[in-house]
Amino acid sequence: MKHADHAIRPSMGLLNLDEGDKRYCLTRYAPSEALSSLVKHFWIVSWDLTGHDPYPQHVVPNPCVNLVVERGNTFFFGPSGQKFSYLVRGKGSVFGVKFKPGGFYPFIRTPVSTLYGTPLDVSGVLGVDAPQLEERLLGDGCDADKVSYMDQLLCKHLPPPDDQAILVSQIVLYIEQHRDMLRVDDLSTSWNMHKRKLQRLFNQYVGISPKMVIKLYRLQNAAELMEQGVDCDLVKLSQDLGYHDQSHFIKDFKSIIGSTPEEYVHSRG
Repeated sequence: MKHADHAIRPSMGLLNLDEGDKRYCLTRYAPSEALSSLVKHFWIVSWDLTGHDPYPQHVVPNPCVNLVVERGNTFFFGPSGQKFSYLVRGKGSVFGVKFKPGGFYPFIRTPVSTLYGTPLDVSGVLGVDAPQLEERLLGDGCDADKVSYMDQLLCKHLPPPDDQAILVSQIVLYIEQHRDMLRVDDLSTSWNMHKRKLQRLFNQYVGISPKMVIKLYRLQNAAELMEQGVDCDLVKLSQDLGYHDQSHFIKDFKSIIGSTPEEYVHSRG
């Protein structure tokens, strides 16, 4: 797996990252300055497993909208509240745009929660249809040209500045960086914002609740620590993550990751 920026080597939700390294190549590219407040990065995944078994890549979602350009399946996808899996097989590639939390709302001015489980067609946002994008971004050509094309296309439809989008992005970054932030009430206090206003902002700009965002980052962190072998004392780990009840930690972990913490550690072997 190759990265345009080694500083963002953290998994960003990709489970069993070291194993994935062997099956596909992932590159990430920074957006232009004009898009930097709304777009986190562009990403391209390519693989050739011809003659090899398919590989299921499991992903804990980030609270971000992604534009995914894939043959016959090109849409804007909103964040989800549970792990999803992508079966890497044969030979192919996918081009993507990861928006910052809150960064996609200014393009559509519709609550991002409406994308939950209902992907959005690209033509109404970008003025081009899915087959055009697939032909331009999944065919021959260098990554730099593809990234430049998408960057310019988004800039062509760049919405007016939105201070609320910037604020939401900062709040989500705060949650990500402060893993001891465990309750929405604490988040509300930290940002001097009423809990209900936080919930409305997240519904509109992020697409999932602040409670779910906290949970996703917390359990993504747990899975990363288990994979690195940093902390396999599951009782201690659950307490460090703010769970006072081991059964609650197990239930949450299974709801997001798809297995119990103990099963996950054993599967990593």
